[in-house]
Amino acid sequence: MRVTELANALNTTPDTVRYYTKIEFITPRKNPDNGYKIYGKSAQNRLNFILSARQLNFSVAEIKNILIESDKGHAPCPLVRETIEHHLAETEKQFQAALLLREKLRSAIKDWQNKPDKAPTGHMICHLIEGDSGDENIVQNMGENIVENKGDSQYGSADQMNRGDKDE
Repeated sequence: MRVTELANALNTTPDTVRYYTKIEFITPRKNPDNGYKIYGKSAQNRLNFILSARQLNFSVAEIKNILIESDKGHAPCPLVRETIEHHLAETEKQFQAALLLREKLRSAIKDWQNKPDKAPTGHMICHLIEGDSGDENIVQNMGENIVENKGDSQYGSADQMNRGDKDE
């Protein structure tokens, strides 16, 4: 199979096939007559695995480690289980944070529904977000709660987000 044929067989794009070829996850052989890359059944099976793993949110690095184990003849299943359990834990944290955010957004909408529009001042752009003096600042409280609940998630703390840092 050529690039486009492999892509069509797996319902993906030729660029995807080229990408995984470039990073050496799949290896074609070259047709000696025309130099075209030809992919066999093993490349198709391997790419199918890669695409399935990506649908489960496995990173390229995680897939690489799984492929290395498999290529050594070792069962990659323990690594796959460990990785998927980590993904589930992270997804749960993000889901809980999203639920909290949803409630805070609902609360903000309800609270702000009948508040008047106000022009910006020298010290405030939007009183709904920044809060009037004496008003409870719902957005500030919302941010603090979300950061507390995210813990060691991929987003880190509000200070890190503001600096552009990310927990690695």
